[in-house]
Amino acid sequence: MKKILFVTGTRADFGKLKSLIQAVKDSPEYEYEIFVTGMHLLSQYGLTIREIEKSGFNNKFSFMNQVIGDDMEIILSNTINGLSKYLHEHQVDLIIVHGDRVETLAGAIVGALRNILVAHIEGGEISGTIDELIRHAVSKLSHVHFVATEVAQKRLLQLGEEPESVFVIGSPDVDIMLSNTLPPIETVKERYRIKFDTYAIAMLHPVTTDTPDIQQKHAAIFVEALLESGFNYVIIYPNNDSGSELILQSYENLRNNARFRIFSSIRFEYFLTLLKMAHFIIGNSSAGIHEAPVYGIPSFNVGTRQQNRFHYDSIFNVPFDKALILEHIRTGSVHRYMPTQHYGQGTSALNFLNALHTIWQFPKQKQFNDIVYEEPCCPV
Repeated sequence: MKKILFVTGTRADFGKLKSLIQAVKDSPEYEYEIFVTGMHLLSQYGLTIREIEKSGFNNKFSFMNQVIGDDMEIILSNTINGLSKYLHEHQVDLIIVHGDRVETLAGAIVGALRNILVAHIEGGEISGTIDELIRHAVSKLSHVHFVATEVAQKRLLQLGEEPESVFVIGSPDVDIMLSNTLPPIETVKERYRIKFDTYAIAMLHPVTTDTPDIQQKHAAIFVEALLESGFNYVIIYPNNDSGSELILQSYENLRNNARFRIFSSIRFEYFLTLLKMAHFIIGNSSAGIHEAPVYGIPSFNVGTRQQNRFHYDSIFNVPFDKALILEHIRTGSVHRYMPTQHYGQGTSALNFLNALHTIWQFPKQKQFNDIVYEEPCCPV
């Protein structure tokens, strides 16, 4: 049996990987293991390793790669060190990483240097901040690519990846989004003590390429806009990138306000139910670009963190300007939109399993697939 190791460092990438892990677990041809690290082990962010356990995935190893305040390069170094030691004792045939986090980069680096096949989920996407640099670096270190869209596939071909190594499977979380296994909204509200009849979701993450004073200013503008909008909000903590503490400081202005419920984390399926029933989502999370359009939920994408990503009628891009944010909320949240199938129709796990059968003979020595077939002649 082939042994497949999934690397997860955040609640977000686990949501993307969950249906794929389940498919591998259910298959008689493969064994799964999960290397759990990053935010999953930080109490400030909800100890989301418990979500992995509650999902029934017992073949896991936890490694604490950081404490609050560690810089990204230190987290990267720690993760490389921990994963390398793990693989010294646990032989695997394939390492699967997702997206653009430093834990993802660590998984790709270790796999490439240890001559282990690496598969990257949802490469070929574009965005802002440091995430895009990490994502493309991971793609170049990976041997196999499971992308969400044909557009992403074309970008990887531009990066010199071999066409036969890129599989369009859709976005794996859409499998869960469109399933009949989501909890009812009444159950979700009772579990998280949300008493609003109507509400919006707010998620703001740091932009690591902004200076601290700019990050602090933007967080203050965001909170002021939420306060003045008059809506009820379910707020979920930012990720742990540099600058998250500034956002959390701004959220202190919302404490003890009856219109706000603030959570360090929410279980993935419960979050999807909340999103599905929300009036809109606001902030700069990829959930506003990636998941909200699947349900036709209006999304107000604030700032540059998700710039250049998927455009859709339900997505409204707005700068960090309080008046403009409030105007977009007033005019853009009046109705729902047609759901998109841009990220697939809920068959990613099946597509993934079908593709797995073909990858085991892929060479670990990659070649750059140059789209320029003849070198230009040098002038005499």
